[in-house]
Amino acid sequence: MHRLIKMAEIKLHGSWYSPFTLRVVWTLNLKGIPYDSIEEDHFNRTPQLLQYNPIHKKTPVLVHDGKPICESMIIVEYIDEIWPQNSLLPADPYARAQARFWVKYIDDMFSAIRAFHRSIIKGEEREKSRENLSERLKVVEDQCLDDHNKFYGGETINIVDIALGSFVKFIEVQEDMFEVKILKSERFPRLHLWFNNFKDVPIIKENTPEQEKFVAYVRPLIEKIMASS
Repeated sequence: MHRLIKMAEIKLHGSWYSPFTLRVVWTLNLKGIPYDSIEEDHFNRTPQLLQYNPIHKKTPVLVHDGKPICESMIIVEYIDEIWPQNSLLPADPYARAQARFWVKYIDDMFSAIRAFHRSIIKGEEREKSRENLSERLKVVEDQCLDDHNKFYGGETINIVDIALGSFVKFIEVQEDMFEVKILKSERFPRLHLWFNNFKDVPIIKENTPEQEKFVAYVRPLIEKIMASS
């Protein structure tokens, strides 16, 4: 009964199109945790969001028993610790450290995709920024993924899969938006195989918006954000 009370008091402040919010949505659903979703507008944040995350003022924020937790992968780890069913972090300390290393590497790649956005919108150094992003993805291809495993940790989704899945999905949206190919199958065969496995998991598929909806919404949003930066 205590567990049910805790599960009923979960709220997620997020933005449906955000790769960071997607991480938390996937995690909550993989673990079967019910929650209330509060959709936030990037340009008109609710007073509650500003109260819960006064430092960065951004989504996602998970509110559990009235207490806010910020930053997507910190939220994922928090959920994994509170509700250990379908564990996302390895039990072995070394494997857990390795998983956290790759999560950090993936998060650091968002700087490369932001540079790619700027190059396309401003029409400067487009090929250079695309190659920089591709080189970072090649590290994931060669060093992170394994031909013998369906997912990063084996046969079940792991915390690295959650982080990488949101990143690759966002790249997929950029490819459609800007009509440019980054994830070429001949250069990234492991990444393609891994992402096909990941996005076909029923819970992932059911909780990922349609590609057309992503593109239609994100294109003007990205342009607006980049124009104001």
